[in-house]
Amino acid sequence: MMPILFLIVVIDLIGFGIIIPLLPFYAEFFKASPATVGMIMATYSLAQFIAAPFWGWLSDRIGRRPVLLASLAGSAVAYSLLGFADNLWILFGARAFGGLMAGNISAAFAYVADITTQENRAKGMGLIGAAFGLGFVIGPVIGGILAGPDPINADYKSPSLAAAGLSMAALILALLFLKESLPSEARNRLQSKSNKSYLNQMRLSLSFPHLGFLISISFLTTVVFSGLEVSFPLWTHRQFGWGPEQNAYLFAFVGVLGALVQGGLVGILSKRYGELGLIIQGACTLCLGVILIPFAETITFLVIAMTIAGYGFSIISPAINSSISLKVDAGSQGMVMGVTRSAMTLARVVGPVIAGVMFAAFGKDWPFYAGATIMALVFLLVSLRKPLLTSARKPPPPLDQI
Repeated sequence: MMPILFLIVVIDLIGFGIIIPLLPFYAEFFKASPATVGMIMATYSLAQFIAAPFWGWLSDRIGRRPVLLASLAGSAVAYSLLGFADNLWILFGARAFGGLMAGNISAAFAYVADITTQENRAKGMGLIGAAFGLGFVIGPVIGGILAGPDPINADYKSPSLAAAGLSMAALILALLFLKESLPSEARNRLQSKSNKSYLNQMRLSLSFPHLGFLISISFLTTVVFSGLEVSFPLWTHRQFGWGPEQNAYLFAFVGVLGALVQGGLVGILSKRYGELGLIIQGACTLCLGVILIPFAETITFLVIAMTIAGYGFSIISPAINSSISLKVDAGSQGMVMGVTRSAMTLARVVGPVIAGVMFAAFGKDWPFYAGATIMALVFLLVSLRKPLLTSARKPPPPLDQI
């Protein structure tokens, strides 16, 4: 089932990739300030933060496949609304609805955990990460070509409708070919958890050793990268006069790098250095790449900086997800991935808002300075705590003790 899941996620994320590089320009088209641009980017993630635990819980209760189907259908509707937006409030509303329906990624990660062993878990997570990479290869190119190079006269409707069509294509593929990964007996064992509130889901998830620390590291990393997604197009527009198309090509280049790293290199490196070694390496390189961006006065230097940053994020993201999944039992994968995804989407609320405010208040370079500082802190924390994180996993406490 991994090839089918991979194809479905790739197609869906191509649609996601079409939209992401265009959104800052789309918002500025409606006269949004950099701070408001950050808020629009954060709206999707805030809605996703609210909905992610529900989707994770539901995937444990009824299976991964129904959640993937519902989420893909909702995404198609949200992209259609985005295409017909004629003011800033509809743009906000379309992104909010899209976030509420974004349960596909946490379900996909749980699906991978269902069908992989501990030994090849990092490789499986890396393949889903590679789907992200491919989405950011093909998607931005399509979006950039459809929108055009001029942010003032860009076509924002066609990319949005193309993204809707791709979500529908992924939905059809899932309906026809994707089988359920969570056996009915495993779902039956989770019935006692089904009435637990989100707070209790968090408490149960965090009862696993060191899981809270790993989720915190994932949170900080996502804050940095989501801030980069908002700041970078605004920065290149002011530094080089770029529009959607030029930014899309560079996003596509970073996507190629991510696909190559996560699709093959992560599995090889994880066997040599382990997940924690990759987290440390990824934090270091992401820090270096982000701090170099403000000093880019030529396109060549900018490409080098983004290559370093892209490599760092491509390494650290699947390594953290793999480390988290290895800390929990098979029956709790969906719940824990839902909580983890919720923390990551909260980071995608915090990151764009902070980046947008810093961009507006202090200047275009400051979001990158702040991001590099955060990643230096991540590098230091993981390096100091590495001996404790290698401790053996133990089962969570009984539900009646939570």
